Amino acid sequence: MSSEIVHADLGAWDGGAWLDLDALGLSVWPDAVQGTRFPVWAGAAEAARRAGAAFGPLLTLSSVTGSAAGALAVVARHPGALTEGMEGAGIAHAALLAGVPVVEVRGVSNPVGPRDRGAWRIGDALEATRRGVEAVLDVVGR
Repeated sequence: MSSEIVHADLGAWDGGAWLDLDALGLSVWPDAVQGTRFPVWAGAAEAARRAGAAFGPLLTLSSVTGSAAGALAVVARHPGALTEGMEGAGIAHAALLAGVPVVEVRGVSNPVGPRDRGAWRIGDALEATRRGVEAVLDVVGR
């Protein structure tokens, strides 16, 4: 479950250095400073605890990582990140613009890196997602 949602590839390369929006002095918010890290709903930590889920930054990329070298590069730029996907930051950005809280619940079926579809655990990922959503609903008070 997300402690923050990070738009992990929104920025620019400067030689070998990665510059996110904060480093570039840019913002996704029209009238205020908002870089690539989106805050989440205040109940997220409690929901993660109730679900028995990991709690940390979740990354959004424009394409998921498909190599070991790529996975190591993402981890080097975002230590402590739990997952990567392609949807979360778009939803977080829309929530920010609408003034509503957001949390990302993600069930993980496979590690980041080379694709080995035979090792994917879709059923386990769906079950983890169900537990996470139920925990969010419990904290909200259904």
